[in-house]
Amino acid sequence: MAPTDSTAVLAAVARLVADAPKLNELVPHLAAALRQAVPFERLHLLRLDRAESVVLYVVRADGEVEVTGHRIADSGSGGQTPIDADARSRLVSTIGRGSSVHGAIWLTSSDENVFTAAHQDLVECVADQVSLALQHDMLRSTEILRRERLDTLDRLLHTMAEALDIRHIFTEVSDVVREGLPHDILVLTSWGEDSRSFRVYAMTGEQVDDPSFWTPTILSEDDRGLLHRDPYIVRDVEAEIPPGSIRGRLLRRFGVRSALRVPTSLGTGVFGSLFFLARETDRFNEADIDFARHVSDLLALALSHQRLSEAARRDAAARETAAQLEAQVATLTRELEARTGHRRVVGHSAQWRDVLAHAARVAHTETTVLLTGESGTGKEVVARFIHQGSRRKHGPFVAINCAALPDQLLESELFGHERGAFTGAVNAKPGRIEQATGGVLFFDEVGEMAPTVQAKVLRVLEEREFQRLGGTKAMRADIRVVAATNRDLHAAMRRGEFREDLYYRLGVFEIALPPLRHRPDDIMELANAFLEEIGATVGRPATGIDDDARAQLLAYGWPGNVRELRNAIERAVILADGGHIRSEHLPVAPRPFLGVAPTGDVPVASAPIPPGGVNLDAIERALVVKALEQARHNKTRAAKLLGLTRAQLYSRIEKYGLAETEMS
Repeated sequence: MAPTDSTAVLAAVARLVADAPKLNELVPHLAAALRQAVPFERLHLLRLDRAESVVLYVVRADGEVEVTGHRIADSGSGGQTPIDADARSRLVSTIGRGSSVHGAIWLTSSDENVFTAAHQDLVECVADQVSLALQHDMLRSTEILRRERLDTLDRLLHTMAEALDIRHIFTEVSDVVREGLPHDILVLTSWGEDSRSFRVYAMTGEQVDDPSFWTPTILSEDDRGLLHRDPYIVRDVEAEIPPGSIRGRLLRRFGVRSALRVPTSLGTGVFGSLFFLARETDRFNEADIDFARHVSDLLALALSHQRLSEAARRDAAARETAAQLEAQVATLTRELEARTGHRRVVGHSAQWRDVLAHAARVAHTETTVLLTGESGTGKEVVARFIHQGSRRKHGPFVAINCAALPDQLLESELFGHERGAFTGAVNAKPGRIEQATGGVLFFDEVGEMAPTVQAKVLRVLEEREFQRLGGTKAMRADIRVVAATNRDLHAAMRRGEFREDLYYRLGVFEIALPPLRHRPDDIMELANAFLEEIGATVGRPATGIDDDARAQLLAYGWPGNVRELRNAIERAVILADGGHIRSEHLPVAPRPFLGVAPTGDVPVASAPIPPGGVNLDAIERALVVKALEQARHNKTRAAKLLGLTRAQLYSRIEKYGLAETEMS
């Protein structure tokens, strides 16, 4: 080979590279130029496409060009191809710059010993020039891929724009994303709030009918270490992932050989992970991570919109439910007013509306209800409200006050008795349970019930059966129970005065009624309702309430709650004698809203009653305090001093907030 031949070839190759054509256009001209100086039949140009794949250009002796793509793991890629089966001579040179290898070029011939050292030197010089062409081509391919991926992200955004649940369009998402990042399976997982579990949120590329596959999975310590914000690539599942790990079992279940994972952030936290999975090794590399992050960000945006939409639907449903409850409360109020002849459910404060909403919600069920709150807060009114809204509204409403009857009489009143059951039982008598058949039985002051009666009531609630005193026949208890108490039943349970099992039977649905001092917005509405109600029963009803009296009503703390307010209005109506109610007609003195009554001196029986009246609750509280001090906090002696039972004393201690910690 003459030096001029080599120079001409190199000059021709330089001109080809300078024109920067595409490789499939360059290689036939490169082969033609080399044939001027080197005898060969086929030229092969190998370009490393990405870390895991190559593109092979082959120019045959007739000038025809064949372009094929190969995975590095494929047999034959970068080595002998089927068309080289008859090659007897081969000349090879790598293409690259410094330590970077971009590909290779080699020539083949079916004859032996065709190539010389001069040919080798020439091809290596050509390879140096062709490396520029490969770099240009890689830049061109990278830019094309970048534009394709931008188009893919734009199509993905449009795909998800109208979706209310990303799981419903996840297959379409995968199809669009596959154009920018080929994969076989796409999986979105969500993490548990404690970061100790995960579940598959959405998946496409595999059909899974096992319901347990979609349930949360507890992570091991090793697997939990992978719940972080950093992306990672698994190039070979068999070599990198232990088969016994959760990831190993899941990936092998679907024949996955390589994976790319990026986190899916939502707000300031992490929703889960997005996995691109392939059934071939080395499918993904670091150049794919940025695109995968963008896909994950768009999915996170869709998830955020989905959560906002779900929150809006929940809010709309809550508003609709609230409106339905308010309508139900209004209907029940009108029905209760019509049946009783006067308005009983009065008040529009937020606290009172909340009580009525809970009552309306539970009314249509058969659930046992426990009403708690201070004395006089309207527990029986709410109990009747629940009865009116239930399926038993056409049945009786039967009330029994557990504090008003001695233990033996309470049992007889409740269960009834047979003739001769005890001295004086000359006739059989049905009890309140029988009387309430088909309706509601209301236990008022249930905290005062004796332990022996508590045990029998518990059996009624559990077995729905009872026996009359002195009887042997089991009778069916077709009743719904509503109970009320002003006592702290938890404290009573700790003292052993109230059965814990009965409490949990009664307190299935507990409604706490606020004291009147916590709902001042209702005071005047209640006062006007009582004024109208009481006015119909007296000869000369009051014509109204003047401003000073209104201010006094609003300033008073009402320790006796609604009951005390009604009594005050009734007294004032009588004193007003057909005129306006004035402040001197009210038996109350303005004072701040306090949780307990004042502890002033107790008026003695011989002292005259003040013109403005007295506060009986304040007097009773002061007497309880004095008795406890005199008895040195011995409850039995204090109760005896007051003529009360221990249970009644405890009831008043709790009523007036005289906890032992305050009395010690």
